[in-house]
Formats: sequence, structure tokens, C-alpha cells
Amino acid sequence: MRKNIIIIFSIILSIGFSQKSIVHQFSKTFADVAEKVNPAVVTISTDKVIKMDRFNQYPFNQFFGWDRSPDQQQEYRTKALGSGVIVDASKGYIITNNHVVNDMDKISVKLMDKRIFEATIVGSDPKSDLAVLQIEADDLTQVDIGNSDNLRVGEWVIAIGSPFTDNLSHTVTAGIISAMGRSDIISRENYEDFIQIDAAINPGNSGGALVNLNGELIGINTAIATGGYERSNRGVGFAIPTNMVYKVMNDLIDRGYVVRGWLGVAIQEIDDSYAKALGLDTRDGALISNVANSSPADNAGLITGDVILEFNDVSINNSSHLKNVVSSSEPGKRYKVDIIRDGRRKSIYVKLGELPNEPQMAFMSTDKSSTLGITVQDLNSSLRKHYNLSTNGDGVVVTEMDKDSEAYRSGIREGDIIIRVGTNNVRNSNDFKDLIRTSSRKNTVLLLVKRNEVSRFYALEIDN
Repeated sequence: MRKNIIIIFSIILSIGFSQKSIVHQFSKTFADVAEKVNPAVVTISTDKVIKMDRFNQYPFNQFFGWDRSPDQQQEYRTKALGSGVIVDASKGYIITNNHVVNDMDKISVKLMDKRIFEATIVGSDPKSDLAVLQIEADDLTQVDIGNSDNLRVGEWVIAIGSPFTDNLSHTVTAGIISAMGRSDIISRENYEDFIQIDAAINPGNSGGALVNLNGELIGINTAIATGGYERSNRGVGFAIPTNMVYKVMNDLIDRGYVVRGWLGVAIQEIDDSYAKALGLDTRDGALISNVANSSPADNAGLITGDVILEFNDVSINNSSHLKNVVSSSEPGKRYKVDIIRDGRRKSIYVKLGELPNEPQMAFMSTDKSSTLGITVQDLNSSLRKHYNLSTNGDGVVVTEMDKDSEAYRSGIREGDIIIRVGTNNVRNSNDFKDLIRTSSRKNTVLLLVKRNEVSRFYALEIDN
């Protein structure tokens, strides 16, 4: 009996020592990562001089917290703080957020060893909120770049940056990856594929490092969700994944701008009603709501109403995901696009183009109806079911509206059927586009619109 008690006691002691060893090793891992990465993280201070009229100086001064220059009362100096990461020690390249350095007069970089250098902007990309800086300095330390595609929800991560003030530079916080592939956080116009984290990041952390427990950079900290008017962390932060960072960074260094693939389609989410109307078993994918004439999609045979399920064997989660996948693909190459059309799955091969400076013009230049602020589609069984329309009659259905347009102000709404332009009946969307171009008089077009089996004329002005 005594022997058994001794054995049990020994086992308990062994477990206790083992647990203590695991905790110690876990703690040591965090310390090792911080020690390895910290020298590659920098504090970025920016200055801009604003010239203002004397009469406006006091309200703006109080609101923005600007300090008045003592020798020139009409000039105000703004200061901002951010973080950055050294990605190439030999050339002095630093990656940060575009919003940290955009439109600033002076950019200063402070290293962990307290050396300060003036930086120049190599290139910036507002659409991804990334910028590349360069400093001339010796004895720099660069970070190892990891593969963000290998990340998993629940992994431990470490954030390093300068929250609130440069006196708090190289602050290290830890947390886990809360989610992947977050989009539409800042703007639907941006290219967003955020890593969501619960590690504490605050104003000043923008542009700083998010690393894994191997000490590899896996993201650039960019934004926080505060849940109100306060600016501090509430446990929801967002970082740009390194695979997006790496592509943007190389383009900015090599070309000075970012090269993005272009398909030439307007796309939207698939909700329950669309999925039922289209006979889909999934809510994943992206629904094509418009195809630009002579675009890569048009040349390949993609049409309005197609649902894109896969692009180059990558399963598409939603419209934002498709935008990111296409934009990161190489223009001029041929890619396989898997779609559903009329309930059947098929593959179409598309040769991508390069994203134009104003891609929306590709739609506007071929469709004068866009000047009315409306997008129309041919009537089909899916759209009739979605908008609860009758099964009889020709015309086109309004599927998108610009709420700032005259058409919207006049009372036209999504789901309305346009059955006549001027004195001519509308059979399909091609008819509608041609009639808009030819039937306007003195920059005014007359539309006959049907809603709930009741028809009404609308006279709309066209901006040429």
C-alpha cells in the first residue's frame, strides 16, 4: 500500500513538473518571437503643414487638435503616428499602411535602437491601404515573411507596434486569429481579405507587424472595430495578409503601381431568394449582374445571370472573394472559370485583362442607361420569381439603382419592369440600350414603367 502511495505521489509530482515545463516553454516562445521581430518594427511619425484662413482657425484647431505655429498664425502643423516593418534590410524597404503616410510633407522612421531617418515613399496603393517606404541606413534587421494561406482560425499570433504615442513603441500584444477572409470592413471599393484578430491593437499600431509563433510576418495590422465613438481596442482588429502584401509590395517596388487582373463583370452576393430562384444548393459564389462589352468576360462568353463558383480551381465564397482572387491573378493569362447557367454547371476559359484606371467606365461607355442610374436585365423565370412578377409580357426588369439618380428621385425602383422607351416597346436589354441611345429628345427620355400590373410614364433627363 505504501509503495502504491509513493508511486502515485511520484506521478503527481512528475505531471506538475511537466506542466510547469510546458508553461515555461510557451512563455519562452513568446519572448523569443518578440526578441527576434522587434528590431524589424519601426515607429513612423508624419508631419503636414496646413494653411488656413484666420477666420477658421479656432474651430478647426479645437476639433483636430492642431498646434499653431508661433511665427505664422495661418499655418497649422498636423502630426500623426504609425508603425512599419522592415522587409528588405539591404535596400531599406519598409512596408506600412497607406493611410499612415498619405499626403504627408515629412515622414520620419525611428528604429528600435533610437536612430531616426527621413523616409521617402517608393509607392502607395490606396485600394489595399499599403505603402512602401525607403530609408538609407546600415545595420538594419528585416523580418521573415510567412505564408498567410497556411493560417488557421484559433492560431496564436503576436502584434507589435506603437500604440497612441512613440513612448509606447514596440509594444507586444498576443491573441488568436478570430476569423479569416473578412471583407467590406473599410470600403466595398477596396481590396480586402483581412485576418481578424483579438490581440490588442490601437491607433498607432497601423502598419505594424502581425507574426506567428515562428516569428514570421503573416499580416500588417490595419484597422480596429471599436463598436462606438471611442478609438481604443475592443478585441476586434484586422490585418492585411502577407500574401496580398507581398504582391502589392513587389508591384510598387518594380513598377510604381499595382497590376491587377480584370474580368469585366459587375457581381453581387447570393442570398436565399436568389439561391432558390436559381436552383442553387449553396450560397457561395458570385452572381454576375452585368458584363462590360468587349471585356475579357464578354469575349469568353460569360453572360448576366451566370453564377461563378470557382476561378482557377479556387472555390469562391462571395463577391468580395472573387474580386480579390481575380485582382491577384496575372493579366494576359488564361484561367478556367466554373459557372452555373440555367441550372447546369460548365467551365469557361477566360483570358484576363489588366484592370483599367476607371473600370466603371467600361460599363458606362457601352450602356447609356447607366447615365439614368439604373441597371436592367432580361426577364427570365428566376428574376420573375425573385421579384414576384407575372409570368407574361416583355420588358426588362430594374435590378440595380443609384439612389442619387434622377430615376430614383422620380420614383423608379428595383423590381420595376420597363416596357416602353418613347413610343417603342422593349423586348430585352439590348432593345432597351439601343432605344435609350436613339429615343431621347433634348436630353430627355420617356419610360413606361410597370409595377404591380399598373403602368406609369416617367420623363428623365440624360446627362451626356
